[in-house]
Amino acid sequence: MTSVDLAYTSAVDALKLFKARKASPVELLATLIDRIQSVNPRINCLADRYFDEALAKAKAAEQVYARRGSKPRALEGIPLLVKDAQRVKGKRTTHGSLIFENSIDGHSDPMIERLEKAGAIIFGRTTTPEFCLPSVTHSRMWGITRNPWGVDYSPGGSSGGSGAALAAGLTTLATGTDIGGSIRIPAGACGIVGFKPPHGRNPDGPPANFDRYNHCGPMTRTVADAALMQNITSGPHPLDHDSIRSRVKLPLKPESIKGWKIAYSLDFGYIELDPQVRRNTLAALEVFRALGATVEEVDLGWNRQINEEVIHWYSAMDFFRQAIWHRKTHAHLMTGYALKFAEAAEAGSSINDVHKPWGRAHTMYQTFGPMLAAHEVFICPTNNLAAVKADHDPWDQNFTVNGKSADPELGWVMTYHFNMLHNCPVLAVPSGRTAEGIPTGIQIVARTGDDTRVFKAGLAYEKALGGWYTEGQKRPNL
Repeated sequence: MTSVDLAYTSAVDALKLFKARKASPVELLATLIDRIQSVNPRINCLADRYFDEALAKAKAAEQVYARRGSKPRALEGIPLLVKDAQRVKGKRTTHGSLIFENSIDGHSDPMIERLEKAGAIIFGRTTTPEFCLPSVTHSRMWGITRNPWGVDYSPGGSSGGSGAALAAGLTTLATGTDIGGSIRIPAGACGIVGFKPPHGRNPDGPPANFDRYNHCGPMTRTVADAALMQNITSGPHPLDHDSIRSRVKLPLKPESIKGWKIAYSLDFGYIELDPQVRRNTLAALEVFRALGATVEEVDLGWNRQINEEVIHWYSAMDFFRQAIWHRKTHAHLMTGYALKFAEAAEAGSSINDVHKPWGRAHTMYQTFGPMLAAHEVFICPTNNLAAVKADHDPWDQNFTVNGKSADPELGWVMTYHFNMLHNCPVLAVPSGRTAEGIPTGIQIVARTGDDTRVFKAGLAYEKALGGWYTEGQKRPNL
């Protein structure tokens, strides 16, 4: 096994190698650190790094595997990068902002706490845009993060650093958060796997845990690795009032989906879709047909008003309003787009608008719920454009898709609909690449709370394709 092969090894396979003593936690972590030193300068996806203390933990994990009769924890010795928007005890969390450059957390968020207790080794943080606001990843704090598949392009956002790190083979596992698609947008743009669980399935920290559009979840290169992480992080937490009491044990191995009924929509009836995204989505649907599923197009009856009313929620909740609050004393430290988000939130909505997204989500579910009741899963593109430029301005009024004017922030993604329908689990997986080599992706959506079903579909699809990143030609040329 070459060092590059080891860097791209899945967590499931790495654990097997550790137990068989064919590789060690120290060897894997050292390989990733070496790769970061050579590759990261080109893509800039790493924030803070804890290499020395992580190597010490890897040596301790190595001793666990060396002791006869020992019982390694579920993620013993597995390297993990954490998004720079999730708290890690004793470390700074900047949220991509110079305002929090020296902010040290006294506790870890529940998801991070559980991953560490399971033996995962946090060896660094991944970049995020300021306050996780836009769907791209650049800020005054961390600079521009680039897509490993094409450095002129963005890895998406706001968990863009995690997506880029996984695609570049710089980590085994990573974490993300998702309020408008921030796990799934990078999953699509970087060609990796990302999971948005139902709200509350994974406990979270305040204040985001009270936002129904908010979800924290795994980002990986394989569906089994995402399931592995979910099986550790899900379940109630005594410090999160919104955490769901029930836990779901997800499968790690593929099963037959023969006889399944699968629904799909390419554009929700109103979104402008890039031709290459359309082609790759249709090709992915053919894979499901070949697996024995019945695949049929459905009309959801959705319209552009969704775009307008989702903004009311963001403007009313902490997600946008934090920019207003910080602007009062720290405007001089904020990135330009964050200041514009503050202006938009201040001008765009009032308390009287808060009810509108609730009404819209209810209307959306009147067609979506019955459709899902008649099908195992629903499939659609993740992003309607493969990616935007690395330095994309989310306020660029000249932005277009297919030559037609589009919203520069929401006009190239198809993810926020399922933050509005927050109890639906969504698994994002790759669907192919464009002529420029940039990945595209699909979202697999299931009934509320039915996490297992999206993983069964994802595992079967992944197996049929022979996996991703399993050999050199399936990896970025870095």
